[in-house]
Amino acid sequence: MKALALILLAALAASAHHSFDAEFDRTKQVSLTGIVTKVEWTNPHVWFWINVKDETTGKFVNWGCEMGSPNALQRSGWTIATLKEGMNVSLTGSRAKDGSNKVNTAAVLVDGKRLGAASSGGQ
Repeated sequence: MKALALILLAALAASAHHSFDAEFDRTKQVSLTGIVTKVEWTNPHVWFWINVKDETTGKFVNWGCEMGSPNALQRSGWTIATLKEGMNVSLTGSRAKDGSNKVNTAAVLVDGKRLGAASSGGQ
């Protein structure tokens, strides 16, 4: 019975992971600068959110920014303390196909240092 539960759990986790090309558009590159409002250092992807000021309306828009896995980020020099709420960051990446305020992050400028985001977008 335990083996069946583990198999079902593994299948659920695998189905939760998405394909980059299913969700993001490589041809829609964005550059954003904003204040970090939330960081989730979890598998299968690290996510953070930033408030970005809309040039047209002057209002702040919250963007969700996906990066690679915690393990991949750690291998490229990130730690759980690298990105914190309240920090001002800039990033580049591929926008969500559905036009929502989500981006698969290619690189992040943190404290003047450009860090790769270990993303599945391959940039």
